[in-house]
Amino acid sequence: MANRAYKFRMYPNDEQKILFAKTFGCVRMVYNHWLDRKIRQYEENKTNVTYTICAKEMAAMKKTEEYGFLKEVDSIALQQSL
Repeated sequence: MANRAYKFRMYPNDEQKILFAKTFGCVRMVYNHWLDRKIRQYEENKTNVTYTICAKEMAAMKKTEEYGFLKEVDSIALQQSL
């Protein structure tokens, strides 16, 4: 049986490019924020931060004015970055 490969190319419009940039930036910020939080907690207490704690805190964080921009992007992408 022969293997086949398909290549797809996307040509997003300007609005989609902006949405992609916002999503990637927010995902990167959330990942780095929680990675730092997990490292600091482990160094201090030798305990781990679970996913459920991270998810609850991120939901509360999205409600603040400082991190309100996280509501603009897809929530599933943010959850996967945890």
